[in-house]
Amino acid sequence: MHSHRKPTSLLQAAAAVSGWLISGCSASIENPGLLPTPPMGFNDWARFQCVINETIFTETADAMVSTGLLAAGYNRINIDDCWQEDTRTEQNTLMWNTTIFPNGLPWLASYLKERGFHFGIYEDAGNVTCGGYPGSYGYEAIDAETFASWGIDYLKVDGCNVSPATEAEYHSIYLAWHEAFTNMSDPLIFSQSAPAYFSKWITGSDNLTDWYTTMDYVPYTGELARHSSDIMVYALNETSWDGVTSPWGSVMQNYGYEIKLARYQVPGYFNDPDFLIADHPALSLDEKRSQFALWASFSAPLIISAWIPELPEDVLSYLKNADLIAVDQDKLAQQATLVSRDDTFDVLTKSLDNGDRLVTVLNTGNYTASTNISVSRIGLVEEILGIKVEYTAKDLWTGKNIVFKDELEITDLPMHATAVYRISLSAILADLVKPTGLIWNDASSNCLTAGSDGQIAFDAFSGTDEQVWQIEPLVGTVSPLSDTSLCLTATNHQAILEPCAVVPINLAQQWDYSVSGYLMNRLTKQCVTESTQSSLGTCQDEIDSQVWALPVGVKVNW
Repeated sequence: MHSHRKPTSLLQAAAAVSGWLISGCSASIENPGLLPTPPMGFNDWARFQCVINETIFTETADAMVSTGLLAAGYNRINIDDCWQEDTRTEQNTLMWNTTIFPNGLPWLASYLKERGFHFGIYEDAGNVTCGGYPGSYGYEAIDAETFASWGIDYLKVDGCNVSPATEAEYHSIYLAWHEAFTNMSDPLIFSQSAPAYFSKWITGSDNLTDWYTTMDYVPYTGELARHSSDIMVYALNETSWDGVTSPWGSVMQNYGYEIKLARYQVPGYFNDPDFLIADHPALSLDEKRSQFALWASFSAPLIISAWIPELPEDVLSYLKNADLIAVDQDKLAQQATLVSRDDTFDVLTKSLDNGDRLVTVLNTGNYTASTNISVSRIGLVEEILGIKVEYTAKDLWTGKNIVFKDELEITDLPMHATAVYRISLSAILADLVKPTGLIWNDASSNCLTAGSDGQIAFDAFSGTDEQVWQIEPLVGTVSPLSDTSLCLTATNHQAILEPCAVVPINLAQQWDYSVSGYLMNRLTKQCVTESTQSSLGTCQDEIDSQVWALPVGVKVNW
């Protein structure tokens, strides 16, 4: 999506559908083989917006070959908005702008495929695209077949100009696209934008229920989804853009949305925090590298929006970092989640398909700083049979290995820079990893916090072990890292901390996590609730006070 106006009314859309468990074969959860790892490639929008022509795409493709970007995995070239004629043909099909694309899009598809690229395109769920060109409302099946006939296998569907602009209406339209793809012998990869139109960026509302509800269905209807604001475009620098005044602020805004949504990501469906703005003149090299490292840690789409023929070598070097690309393309597809956050550092972790553990450290401050991260925060055991475990971590920027016990030291990390380490684990050590990190509310950003008196609180980020929680994956107990002998326990409409039961297992200390964000007790069937009156309550329909982000690796019930 890329309109600064909110969706406006044009025509009444189709009736809303009920429910969101969808049949068919093209959606990601049902068919993860369609897009098993996140897409990598190029899109023109953030760099060029509507000022496009055929040469941009041919020269970009040639440059991606000659610079090694294609060989590194960037094998998609996608056209965004403004590629069309102003009206449909007499047969109600879309037509490319023959001035901008004199050889035609089928010719361009052949040009790209001969060089090893897939070809993608843009449309809109409403009657008119964000740029003012014909939308696809009511023409979903026709347009899907048209795009396929042109040699296109990837479609981004924006959400401008949907009327009425309700969650149910968006659901109905995106379901129509899903059904159109399901009826195709070779369905297109479906990039969705519906969630972004219910994020606080668009609505301005603190009530995020419609955002959560939209996120609930997009893993069933497509392969990836934009969930929040557009990244700042090249043409803007210090001008206000979607509530931020710098490209780094824009990167951090989208990062902030992304870290709330890890529970939705599975192999075949990917949360999309938008483009890599690799040549934005107001980003420092450290900031550009950070965006890339964070997106890779998320296993997010790596879609570059930059003038690739003129990218300098230092930018090309980080974009081709094989170790970080391997993290992004890891088959497990976990999205890194927050272990801790303080005034200077965000620490994130996730596991990789071979059992290794990833640690990503972002310096959000405005000065160079150092920190130490305990192995227990990383989710690792400190010792086995009384012997300290020695770990080896590879710095994914330098390629150098470091050996450590007890703590991983991060030394002199520059402002807005990101360190990334891959910790090698044996099969035994990998089996001992426990999901560890913050439990925090998606709406308020307050953290579940252990008190000294057995009570819990909902406090702002502090970076202390009282806010870092360890989950026992087999039994579902939840313990603060400050005292792992205590377990979160349901009693009298309150969640409190009591000594962990060993035998027999206490159901009041066992918890389940759902894709809706509920943390529900197995005994009482109540959900953890951020409230001044009660910390447990009847589970309701994704109300803000009951939607939580948990460490990745916790089992998510769909």
